Amino acid sequence: MPIVIGIAGGTGSGKTTLTQALAEKFAGRTTVIYQDNYYKRQDHLTFEERTRVNYDSPDAFDIDLMAEHIEDLKAMRPVQGPVYDFSIHNRTDETVDIQPESVILVEGILLLHEPRLCSLLDIKLFVDADADVRILRRIKRDVLERGRSIESVEKQYLETVKPMHELYVETSKRNADLIIPDGGHNLVALDMLVHRLSREL
Repeated sequence: MPIVIGIAGGTGSGKTTLTQALAEKFAGRTTVIYQDNYYKRQDHLTFEERTRVNYDSPDAFDIDLMAEHIEDLKAMRPVQGPVYDFSIHNRTDETVDIQPESVILVEGILLLHEPRLCSLLDIKLFVDADADVRILRRIKRDVLERGRSIESVEKQYLETVKPMHELYVETSKRNADLIIPDGGHNLVALDMLVHRLSREL
């Protein structure tokens, strides 16, 4: 039976860094699911309408599909994971083959807010970081990697990211088994996780 580790936390908190660090430590025995790929399809909306969707709300995600895929992987069944394209604000027609492994890493901002997802996680981690650090990381990521303007990043952050973080993400911290400041850069926490997983495996 695979070990399923949920890695939650706010935007720019260091979730991906921690996820990648764990995946590298257990290379060949790890598969990763990103909640970002499970945004709902928005084919019925125009591009302009899609830019105005609140992507930091729980309603933006296809939780049922994500839970179904985690359940399948836990049962050692491969899944065809969705692929999301941030440049068009929509899920694509492509899928990616996700194979079950000994360690399943599940990453996303709202994992610990969703009871159905929480119930599927064996270890629940919340990556914490100061708000100013998170916004700086988000600006860098969205501008350099996703081709966004600073103005659009600022507008989205103030209108949806910040209020949704305070309403849903921050409050989900209470569901975590372990709160990790600074994610994958926290070498002490990373070492503890690696030792725990090594014993389990």
